[in-house]
Amino acid sequence: MKKHFSTCTLCEAMCGIEVTTEDEKILSIVGDKHNPFSQGHVCPKAVALKELYEDTDRIRQPLKKVEGKWQVISWDEAIDFTIEKLHGLQQQYGNDSVGIYLGNPNAHNFGAILFGPYFYKALKSHNRFSATSVDQLPHHIVSRKLFGHQNQIPIPDIDNTDYFMIIGGNPLASNGSIMTVPFVKKRLKAIQQKGGKVVVIDPKKSETAQISSEHHFIQPGTDALLMLAMINTLFTRKLTKTADLLAYAPHLHDVEQYVRPYSAERVADITGIRSDDIYIMVEEFAQAESAVCYGRMGASVQHFGTLTQYLIMLFNMLTGNLDKPGGMMFTQPAADYLPHSGRGSIGRNHSRVRKLPAFAGEFPVSALAEEILTPGNGQIKAMVLGAGNPILTTPNGQQLDRAFAQLKFMVAVDFYITESSRHADIILPPVTALERDHYDIVFHKFAVRNSAKYSPAIFPLSDDKRTDWQIYLDMAERLEAKRGKSSGMYQVLRDKTPTGVVDDLLKSGRYGKGQHQLDIQQLLDKPHGIDLGPLQAELPDALFHEEKLIDLSFDFFMPDLARLEQHFFSPKSAARSLLLIGRRHLKSNNSWLHNSRKLVKDTRRCTAQLHPDDARSHNVEHGQTVTISSRVGTIQIEVEVTDTIMPGVISVPHGWGHDKDGIQWQHAQQNAGVSANDLTDEMVLDELSGNAVLNGVPVTLHA
Repeated sequence: MKKHFSTCTLCEAMCGIEVTTEDEKILSIVGDKHNPFSQGHVCPKAVALKELYEDTDRIRQPLKKVEGKWQVISWDEAIDFTIEKLHGLQQQYGNDSVGIYLGNPNAHNFGAILFGPYFYKALKSHNRFSATSVDQLPHHIVSRKLFGHQNQIPIPDIDNTDYFMIIGGNPLASNGSIMTVPFVKKRLKAIQQKGGKVVVIDPKKSETAQISSEHHFIQPGTDALLMLAMINTLFTRKLTKTADLLAYAPHLHDVEQYVRPYSAERVADITGIRSDDIYIMVEEFAQAESAVCYGRMGASVQHFGTLTQYLIMLFNMLTGNLDKPGGMMFTQPAADYLPHSGRGSIGRNHSRVRKLPAFAGEFPVSALAEEILTPGNGQIKAMVLGAGNPILTTPNGQQLDRAFAQLKFMVAVDFYITESSRHADIILPPVTALERDHYDIVFHKFAVRNSAKYSPAIFPLSDDKRTDWQIYLDMAERLEAKRGKSSGMYQVLRDKTPTGVVDDLLKSGRYGKGQHQLDIQQLLDKPHGIDLGPLQAELPDALFHEEKLIDLSFDFFMPDLARLEQHFFSPKSAARSLLLIGRRHLKSNNSWLHNSRKLVKDTRRCTAQLHPDDARSHNVEHGQTVTISSRVGTIQIEVEVTDTIMPGVISVPHGWGHDKDGIQWQHAQQNAGVSANDLTDEMVLDELSGNAVLNGVPVTLHA
């Protein structure tokens, strides 16, 4: 038997794990008590790594679809066939005829992050899409504008704050999101035990809200109004504390002219939060020794998600809580990729059909189906799916399902035949997380404390297996060869490996010299990881703008107030719909976890949560099956009547709907549930960013 000290990659928390193996079998997975970051904490998902490794539904060799049947083929044949098809289609229809979609598991895979772009670049297609535009895109745009880099996102200093306001986030289910934080429940309780306060603002009394000091229901999609009123209150009650930030944001007080029309009284009825409660929250926040306002998924995927995240950052700044212990802090990662990565271009290209702007080279995924279905020059004829299942995770999944069915070719880098990859002609299965080296290059950047941890592969890589990065490099090299180009670069990269790149980043980073002398060898010698201390104040060095100032970008963000005025204050029809929101559960927060027998016992988590008042008005009872309809589709689902949901709101969880013909994950099929994204509308976007609107979707309900 051997013990290995690795990292769980199933969410952002970076929990250290102790994996006991015998030969090629995993005997157990438990928390690593000596990991300085997670200190032994793991959530129930960690056991799924063992299931994932052993799952008989998992694909282990390349597959080719021949007359509707899957056949096992060699790696060389699979990659040669893939490149032959992609190159041929690009020769016939142009480079943009091949589209790419990347799912969120890529963020947990440093090989895909570091070496995947060589293949994306080799494709030379503008038609790139990812899960970013159904998730955190507003955070990237706000950080790009204010601080100069799309990933320079400040993180709540949860361990040192006295007042933690959470808007549209449920860290007890997510283990933090754009806030890498194991033991989050313990940390939230620690705030309260020292006399501090945790306040949750959410249309649902979530797991986090249930342990909070205070919870306020809010009408879905009205968070921007609340933030405007809160900032207005800072000025009218003279609660701003900006002395330390004015040197870096000299025009910060100009915010006042934009928020002047938005008093607490004006927004109270629309948001559902009483004006007195708004005043009390603002005064308590501003008067706290340290405070932080954190907005996450619910605040991002709505009509004004980008404006909301911008106003949240302004609120932290105006109360003196940016770059201050206990507030929003910049991180100091050991392997800092930001100086070597793109800062995030805005609007350099536009989509063909709707002319939607690209951010960081990616179009909003809401445009993907129309780019396949609409004839004309530049129409997508083939797709590359990288660890993604957009039929379940993006708006109007039924339409995307129809679009994928008409493609001339699809290749999926995935180890399951999912609702999306079942449309593929070739499936290239990478190994699981425990079979490849791992360093959290993304989530160390978003962590609430600085640390470093390297996890070597637990099992050696045999000749018939490939990692994601090897697959992408092989495809890139062969595609370039098809075009008559040969380069020794790809062999250099294979010899270097992603681990070698991280070693370079560590040696050239802030801990590579001086007392730490940090490199991969030191992390191998200290397999539990190394603590590098609390987050530090870092202005102005944290800023990527040449003048080392925060660019408040009023000209970009504030014109959206006109759209907000029209949306909320213009006369409306008296017709009243229920407003759809999503939700997640700790054990099933991603669709590909649904094949775990230990995590998913049945479909009881896939229900439509409805307030008792709405149940009575619609004549439905707890446990009854109802029909929910929107502009784009209809689902049938069991009702769960609960007072943890706000009146007028209905909640359907994300990631279910495993009822398609041709998928091959048996346990997920037996507990299929329904997809909330059969109701969300691809034509409704946060216009400032192109992010999808998944919350506040108007729907009707019938028994």
